Amino acid sequence: MSKDNSSEEQSSEVSKESKMVSTYSTVELLVPIDVYLSAGVHIGTYFSNKQMERYIYRVRPDGLYVLDVRKIDERLRIASRFLARFDPQDILVVGARQYSFKPIEMFSKVVGTKYVIGRFLPGTLTNPNLTHYVEPEVLVVTDPKVDSQPLEEAVEIGVPVVAFISTDARIYGIDLAIPANNKGRKSLALLYYILARQILREKGMLGPTDELPVKLEEFETRVVV
Repeated sequence: MSKDNSSEEQSSEVSKESKMVSTYSTVELLVPIDVYLSAGVHIGTYFSNKQMERYIYRVRPDGLYVLDVRKIDERLRIASRFLARFDPQDILVVGARQYSFKPIEMFSKVVGTKYVIGRFLPGTLTNPNLTHYVEPEVLVVTDPKVDSQPLEEAVEIGVPVVAFISTDARIYGIDLAIPANNKGRKSLALLYYILARQILREKGMLGPTDELPVKLEEFETRVVV
């Protein structure tokens, strides 16, 4: 590919993101559209299955699927209302991806939920004889493809599952899907930040426009250079 063609494609992508900003400028989102875009919550993968088509905004020339920010925002609102019904100690949040560790820790600290990061030991939800046995009423999954063990156990015992799903995800076993970039460092930080804030707002622990007592940056995994 020539340098001129590459520049033209980059300009086209910038133009399309600007169009997205313009399209959503009159829509009241949970955070400004530029915050969503800068965190890359809309960036999907190079594959999409039939179940995910309703969440796709467009497909880039290089084949990358782009999620609809409005749908992400909408599902975050629905998930927040749903999770706010539960006692925080009855919510279990899991994530095996390294970039999910810090966001989950902060989310659980702010909301008061239980969590398991890193390797999920088999039987955690199904074997009462284990010392690490947990009985949640709802499970929050960061990535169904990576967190398959807790997802399978939740399905086995009939616990509802809320999950962040990218364009390549299967929705089997997931009761409430939140389409989003569930792999990116900044994306996961923003998603868990918003979810925590909205749950506290739904519970009346924060005002409708109040922010969390911790900053978004504190949800983000630090990169060691």
